[in-house]
Amino acid sequence: MSVAKVIRVLLADDHRIITDGLSLLLEGVSDMECVGACANGAEVLESIAHLGVDVVLMDIDMPVLDGIAATERIKRDHPAVKVVVLSMHDEPAVVKRVMELGADGYLVKNCGRDELLYAIRAVHAGQRHFTGAVVDGLVRQRNEQAAQHELLKDLSEREVEVLAALAEGLGNKEIGDRLFISPRTVDTHRTNLMRKLDIHNLAGLVRVAMKAGLVR
Repeated sequence: MSVAKVIRVLLADDHRIITDGLSLLLEGVSDMECVGACANGAEVLESIAHLGVDVVLMDIDMPVLDGIAATERIKRDHPAVKVVVLSMHDEPAVVKRVMELGADGYLVKNCGRDELLYAIRAVHAGQRHFTGAVVDGLVRQRNEQAAQHELLKDLSEREVEVLAALAEGLGNKEIGDRLFISPRTVDTHRTNLMRKLDIHNLAGLVRVAMKAGLVR
């Protein structure tokens, strides 16, 4: 009968109370072992070079070398080591970035003990695990981008630029100066925008620009 391999976990967070808490949590788990705690990404890379590490629980905001840069280095130089980001950040752009770099999982720090242990086991087994809130955020962003594309799909690049400038409250002359076109040409673009979008006043154009994410 074979003995299950113990998963060697390295902790990375510049807050001692976090690494102490995670270390204590892992103490009572029979198939996991905490092999160390690091306060920055540079320490993580040094530890991986000298310790047998299977999974890194990686914070993002750390001094010297942050979690994103450390993840990139790990996946380049130590591809067998799994990385689970454990962060307060749940912004889709941040999540997407670490996914592109090859992170094996992403959890937010309000996750429960069971999900944390599940994620460690899952990535060690070659799977990926991204917490539900993170996935929901990515789906929501994708849907918003699709809606934005639909709104602007019939507009030329110049018309989109004029629409954004109009939404900022700029007049024809100011827009013309910014885009190096005449005020008369700006007015022509405005007329075309209203026709294409079936809108009959400036307020309507501003609403479309805001809905399309051209202004905040």
